[in-house]
Amino acid sequence: MLAYDAKIAGLTGSSDLLGSIKGKIALVVNVASKCGLTPQYTALEALHKEYSAQGFCVVGVPCNQFLEQEPGTGSEIKTFCSENYGVTFPMSEKVDVNGPSRHALYEILASTADADGHTGDIRWNFEKFLVDRSGNVVARFHPKVLPDAPEVLSAIKAQLDS
Repeated sequence: MLAYDAKIAGLTGSSDLLGSIKGKIALVVNVASKCGLTPQYTALEALHKEYSAQGFCVVGVPCNQFLEQEPGTGSEIKTFCSENYGVTFPMSEKVDVNGPSRHALYEILASTADADGHTGDIRWNFEKFLVDRSGNVVARFHPKVLPDAPEVLSAIKAQLDS
């Protein structure tokens, strides 16, 4: 199954967020508003703005599974991201990324290995997955790997050039 085949609602109610970006390259990131890694929103937004004209977008996926660091409602999350980080990239509904209620999107994403060979459960907020235009998951990055780290930028540029 391809990542773009998973149905996930948008934070503001659209029924098929991934269907609306099919054909683009996406960096899918599970996000949280009250995490030490939350400042990564700044670099995520910068990536989104820099490469969106080339068919790239960031997709934020709020998740409250890690120390309940995303407790807000959809409206509260949207307001927080907009007011504090100027986020314009699409955000999904809040979902579980691990466990028995894991969203179908994360069933697909979790089987991809990162540079250290880790597959399976998402380790923390801000784990990143690069999805190609067809919906194949082509890279996974540890939560502490910054969105503008050389390995992330290189992977994005390789997809944009292909």
